[in-house]
Amino acid sequence: VVLPISNFFVMSFWRVSSNQIVPDFTFDNYANFLANDVYWGTFLLTIILCAVVATLGIGIGYPVAYFIWRLRGRMKYTLLLFLVLPLFMSYIVKIYTMRSILGLNGFLNRVLLSLGILDQPSTLFLYNRAAILITMTVVLLPFVVLPIFLALERIPENLIQASADLGAGAASTFRRVILPLSLPGTIAGALFTFVLALGDYITPQMVGGPTGFTFGRVIWSQFGLAYNWPFGAALAVIMFLFAL
Repeated sequence: VVLPISNFFVMSFWRVSSNQIVPDFTFDNYANFLANDVYWGTFLLTIILCAVVATLGIGIGYPVAYFIWRLRGRMKYTLLLFLVLPLFMSYIVKIYTMRSILGLNGFLNRVLLSLGILDQPSTLFLYNRAAILITMTVVLLPFVVLPIFLALERIPENLIQASADLGAGAASTFRRVILPLSLPGTIAGALFTFVLALGDYITPQMVGGPTGFTFGRVIWSQFGLAYNWPFGAALAVIMFLFAL
């Protein structure tokens, strides 16, 4: 892990001349990033997008983790297994699954048409930032639920019983006992989701369309189409430092 990151850091001070990488020491790559509003704007929009994904993940994932945690017996671990199963699936398969749900003839459009909410299939759910947001939130949900569930599992049952013995209701026990003790897992889930979303370029490429350009796609384009590895390395270092 350390070696390739160190290599990126060193390469970020090089330059490209006549389609050849020249190992000269220069700050031009970082200066180009700071001077170009397009790169700055894309970086900030990506941060906002990832923050919203993390927030939605916590908003959906915490109730799911809490519901599973309160179950008793075999059902708890059966549901947990179903939640973990997507982690063993190919990421590309999951993206194509989401495309089949969000597409023009997808499951979501068919449901909305059958309920009379839409008169005709809508392209609102695919090839835009909303599609990226929905897809990332769904695909990364297990990374939110698992840390929260583990944090909830570590809460001693006698603390909850003591809270009830002292006259606290369910809402008060949740607010003053369960929520504070599960906060480390909640923060960990939010960080996992944020960092994974920050570096994701496949999801924006496959469901985002032309308007779904994120910082990950900018970095990918520098290593691919533009063949400017030093500049791509500089952008990667900037993302790495921000995530760190």
